[in-house]
Amino acid sequence: MRDGRWRRAASQVGRSVAVWAVSTVTMLVLARILPDFRLQSADGDSATTIAVTAALGAGAFGVLSAVVWPLLVRLLLLVPALVLGLLVFFLNGSLLLLALRINPSGQPQAAPETAVIVAAVMSAVASATGGALAVRDDEAYRRRLHRLAVRRRRQQPPCPTAPGTVVVQLDGVGHDVLRDAVAQGLMPTVARWLGTGTAAHTPRATHRLTPWRTDWSSQTGASQLGILHGTNHDVPAFRWYEKDTGEVMVCNRPTSAVELQRRAVARSGHGGLLAVDGASRGNLFSGGADELALVLSVSARRGPGNRSRAGYFAYFCDPANAVRTALSFVAEVAREIGQSLRARARKQRPRVSRGGLYPLVRAFATVVERDVVVAAVIGDLLAGRTVVYADLVAYDEVAHHSGPHSRDAAKVLQRLDRALALIERVAEHAPRPYRIVVLSDHGQSPGETFHARYGLTLGDLVRAGCGLHVPRRAGRTRSGAEARAAVRAALRRPVEEHGEPQRHSRRFEPIVLASGNLGLVSFPDVPHRMTREEIDARYPALLPTLANHPGIGFLLVRSERHGGVVLGAHGAEVPLDELDDDPGPLAVFGPGAADAVRRTHSFPHTADIMVNSFYDPADGEVLAFEEQIGSHGGLGGAQSRPFLLAPLACSPPVEDGADLVGAEQVHHVLRRWLREAAGPQVPLPTQPAQPERPEQPARAATSEEEQAA
Repeated sequence: MRDGRWRRAASQVGRSVAVWAVSTVTMLVLARILPDFRLQSADGDSATTIAVTAALGAGAFGVLSAVVWPLLVRLLLLVPALVLGLLVFFLNGSLLLLALRINPSGQPQAAPETAVIVAAVMSAVASATGGALAVRDDEAYRRRLHRLAVRRRRQQPPCPTAPGTVVVQLDGVGHDVLRDAVAQGLMPTVARWLGTGTAAHTPRATHRLTPWRTDWSSQTGASQLGILHGTNHDVPAFRWYEKDTGEVMVCNRPTSAVELQRRAVARSGHGGLLAVDGASRGNLFSGGADELALVLSVSARRGPGNRSRAGYFAYFCDPANAVRTALSFVAEVAREIGQSLRARARKQRPRVSRGGLYPLVRAFATVVERDVVVAAVIGDLLAGRTVVYADLVAYDEVAHHSGPHSRDAAKVLQRLDRALALIERVAEHAPRPYRIVVLSDHGQSPGETFHARYGLTLGDLVRAGCGLHVPRRAGRTRSGAEARAAVRAALRRPVEEHGEPQRHSRRFEPIVLASGNLGLVSFPDVPHRMTREEIDARYPALLPTLANHPGIGFLLVRSERHGGVVLGAHGAEVPLDELDDDPGPLAVFGPGAADAVRRTHSFPHTADIMVNSFYDPADGEVLAFEEQIGSHGGLGGAQSRPFLLAPLACSPPVEDGADLVGAEQVHHVLRRWLREAAGPQVPLPTQPAQPERPEQPARAATSEEEQAA
């Protein structure tokens, strides 16, 4: 408590000094441009004397405004409002003249009419500066929002007394990253919840930390769809090609998000986790909530209440919010530019390009999205909503370009912890008790890009394996040369004269898409999912080229003989019904890899060839097929191991010794916790009314019936 008071006092002193400095500069500028206002004697003074005069004048004016002005206003309360409005300017000007008169340095002078202008400008600047600095204080921000909410609550019906639930998703924060951040003191709020601390003071744990395992597609689209809507069936990757429609689906594209949510609702039979008095904030999908802000799947709808910009309008209509976020946005852009230049000067490896618009993209993700979402969650808490699900994407964005274990990402974790602390403090003033659940949708695995290590992209390698034209830069690499040699050997052809590549119609060219370290190869001219036998007949060198490449871990293809096979280096071939985590091509990818691959094979829109990159278990590195040094989307390392942090008041997510596997299972755990707190949150299907039988009392629904609901 004492440390907190000292921090608040130091913060207040810092704000006062900043306001004083800005007021001094304002006075110097006004003295320069206004003819009847000067801070020097007639004979002229040194720059130091003028600066001291301005500082003393600004300080005296600030003190008089803080001390004398409230007394004057109290004395003039009986004056009519119109007269008081006119007197404000003259009284303010009089305070400035008094401040100049008592100034012991120099001979500042101002005409009375000029003093009114100077006083008005300085008051406006000081007010704006003080307000901007104050709103950067989370405690002041919380108190202000609490006052507004209390004012609104007086006009609303009383809230239920049952606990509400807030679920905060820290996008991309893996279980091990969170644990390390707690151990390093980067996340004191989470540390306090987990009961970790110094030997002298160890707080009592209030939360339980549980790791869980993602599906093969370890990315936000698959995980969040499963968590919010109970199913992520037929989501093989972050982006994939659908042959029946000829469309490329991308999880963060509004039209794709709408379709994925529609499919999930049709398959699950319910609207989602948030269908009863829920709010969805900053998510890809709505979860069935009525209260929405920055939800991608509804961004294409018409009407001001459902547009994705509605959340921005609700936040930025408050000028204090706008000032708070604008200052942080500019600071974050400058921080990213400085960090990027430092990484380049130190020649850090691995490294990807961070120029262009990326500083603005990062600032949006780490500042604007965070502030809007946190403010919306605070509003939901103070309004007493039953369940809230919010996604904070800051860490994921920074870790992609700076690395999941970088100093840049560590700073973001500190700010996310402060956001959790703010939510916790606001929950203390909510009209009902709240349980705060924190989880992640996936982790991130470090490593350089496939292109940086081998000099060509996955698309270049696929084209070379098909005998198609590849860019000259890729053809000159070792991988490109080996692929061309494999094609010539498979086709029993001599070396092409003058290095002329084969020419094929674009209709037969494959579509190669990347989702982190997961690659998807589709042949659009074939209406069905091609089998291994069909691929070998058309491109006999393609599968061996991919399977034997050192940057590729394994392939999944359909087989006429076995239904599906996993291919690895040196001719390794394992049918899916014989696939196991160990031994075989999936041994290094850990437990659950075989089940994840089998499940993805059953999806209708799985690509003709699924490609998972190499994984080094010694250092946890993968090779991203995108320009990312922290990636996720496939199997390998920390990307498949997110976390679930829940209050001890909630029942254990799984039994002792069992694993929490898949986003769909996380959905059922959250539903169970919501039922424990306040009854079923997903509407049960309506049943026709049945005549009551007095001789048989109503029975409780069985667990099987609840699962079916």
